[in-house]
Amino acid sequence: MGEGLVAIAKIVKPRGLRGELIAEILTDFPERFDDTAEVILVSPEGNERKLKIEDSWFQKDRVVLKFESVDSVEKADAYRNHEVCVAEADAVALEEGEFFDWQLQGCDVVTIEGESLGQVRELMRTGGTELLVVESAGKDFLIPFAETICIEVDVNAKRIIVDPPDGLLDF
Repeated sequence: MGEGLVAIAKIVKPRGLRGELIAEILTDFPERFDDTAEVILVSPEGNERKLKIEDSWFQKDRVVLKFESVDSVEKADAYRNHEVCVAEADAVALEEGEFFDWQLQGCDVVTIEGESLGQVRELMRTGGTELLVVESAGKDFLIPFAETICIEVDVNAKRIIVDPPDGLLDF
């Protein structure tokens, strides 16, 4: 994905005969589809294309998108597996202490003693406290993304300092 882009959805498949597309929602702010007029579609190969959203509505836990100039199943199918992105500058402003998933990915995770645990691969949502999936030498650690454990998060320096409770890192 291009620098400065934030994925807000990922297209799954065409819907209907008029070029509508069903997409998984990747944003914590799904209402943003109501205000977003133009997006950048990024193909799995990294190619980018700007498109205008003509209409959008929610269906279960997904969003249906209708783009200008995409008016057939064939045209819609060409966008299967594309990410729907907005410019980072257009991302929803967060409160202090809140982060986008993409800001956490790639952060080095270090204990308060300075021991490197690896890098954040993803943020896993469990319905409760989110978990950082930290990849280290082919193994994954699951570290609760809670203030009591992740005591310092510096996304600019790509570094998270953790104070894990006893037993959390044992396996």
